[in-house]
Amino acid sequence: MLVDEPRDQFLRYCLAMELDKEGDHEHSLEQFRGLMHDEKPYVAAFFMAAQQLARLGRTTEARDALRPGIEQARAQGESHAAGEMAEFLASLGALGE
Repeated sequence: MLVDEPRDQFLRYCLAMELDKEGDHEHSLEQFRGLMHDEKPYVAAFFMAAQQLARLGRTTEARDALRPGIEQARAQGESHAAGEMAEFLASLGALGE
């Protein structure tokens, strides 16, 4: 399907989620990063990337994904997503790993 619709954000998001499930974390995170840098960033990508990074023990990177994700969620009117990411950010603490 991605061959026919290579810019389809939902398909790319699903691929990133599947790659995560398969343990192919770097390729999954690469897909999420692409979604985060689209012309209209895909808000869920920030949160899922941060969760994956936290599971991998990459807490600083997780925080670095959440901060712009919260801003994007607010800018796109997705207050629920912004709140979830803010709570997750708080759970990670303010300091480094």
